[in-house]
Amino acid sequence: MRAQSATPRLPPVFARLAWSNLAAQSAEQIGLAAAPIFAVVALGAGVGDTGLLQAAQTLPFLLLSSPGGVLADRMPRRQLMAGAEALRALSLITIVILAARGSVTVPLLAVLGFVGTTGTVIYSVAAPSLVQSLVPRESLATANGRLELARSSAFVAGPALAGGLVGWFGALSAFAFAACLSIYAASLLARLREPPRPAAPARHFVQDLREGASFLWAHPLLRPILLTAVVFNFAWFVLQAAYVPYAIGVLGLSPAGVGATLSIYGIGMVTGAIFAPHLARTLPFGTLISLGPIAAFAAAAVMVLTILAPSAWLAGAAFFLFGAGPTLWTVGQTTLRQAVTPGNLIGRVSAVIMTATFGTRPIAAAVGGLVGSRYGPTFCIALAAAGFLAQLLIIQGSPVPRLREVPEQGPGTRQAELT
Repeated sequence: MRAQSATPRLPPVFARLAWSNLAAQSAEQIGLAAAPIFAVVALGAGVGDTGLLQAAQTLPFLLLSSPGGVLADRMPRRQLMAGAEALRALSLITIVILAARGSVTVPLLAVLGFVGTTGTVIYSVAAPSLVQSLVPRESLATANGRLELARSSAFVAGPALAGGLVGWFGALSAFAFAACLSIYAASLLARLREPPRPAAPARHFVQDLREGASFLWAHPLLRPILLTAVVFNFAWFVLQAAYVPYAIGVLGLSPAGVGATLSIYGIGMVTGAIFAPHLARTLPFGTLISLGPIAAFAAAAVMVLTILAPSAWLAGAAFFLFGAGPTLWTVGQTTLRQAVTPGNLIGRVSAVIMTATFGTRPIAAAVGGLVGSRYGPTFCIALAAAGFLAQLLIIQGSPVPRLREVPEQGPGTRQAELT
């Protein structure tokens, strides 16, 4: 057990990044929530149209994470992130202008959603690299915890705020407010002082990307992080594909009951983010990271219990654990990635992880849909639980849980940092 108890102090420059992150995350969630509402209410969109919007708003994570990671290792991060937020603001302002003129169509809304999410991808890939350059190693977990709290809060409050703005003032107000938040985030970043770094040599994009992927796969701590994240995402999206029909058909929940259980996920996220800095100071570092996969498996076990004892309370408890545990995982594994990855590689390493995890999601959703249609949603719940067991075994079988402190950069992990 670590004796460290005092909260590590963060440099004053981090506050500017933290406020920028809160504004950017809020703009993203408001825009994501407002788009389908506007499409249905104002454009008469159906299920196929909203599916098109969702696909357009997620595709950049798969297609553009890798190029974004290469750019993050070649360019000043604050400029790249400010430009990304400006791009999102431009897409939101364009929606407002076109909607005011009555010129918006669902395909055009999808294109603009793709552009806006491109800003999200670039911002997300570059942020860990910028944090690494601004924050001392001993304060990384605290900094990541605060950023994750902002993300979790935006995840919970953003959709509700978007719905309220649409209901009170019309859909354009939601897009306009989100655009203002993005502009504010970009302005904060534009005035942020970033430590200088040597210019990266001009090389081919594929060579750059291969270097990041090779470092990630060869590292004894980062490889199990990648594999755990991929398997977790597979299990999570199999569960997501089956939960609504399972909740209605097996648990007997009403649509309102389904929404209530799902909303507890956000409460779990916020709770995990609030307690993450304290846990990072009091627990061995490897234990902090392990809590995410442990909580995810515990949540899956609770969800499996609902097969034997159908209960909205059990389902809600499962979603609380699904929200809290992986939030701790995000804080821990991001800190680990920043600690062991050289500054000239972290953008590409982050991009490879993001590409792999987001690439898993549509495959898992398709598998969940196919398995659910053939064998029923209950079988999907059991399949997802097996996946959550696998991700727990992967991380527990690695050196990561034995880490006592945040490790340092190097070809391996020093024995002194292991329990």
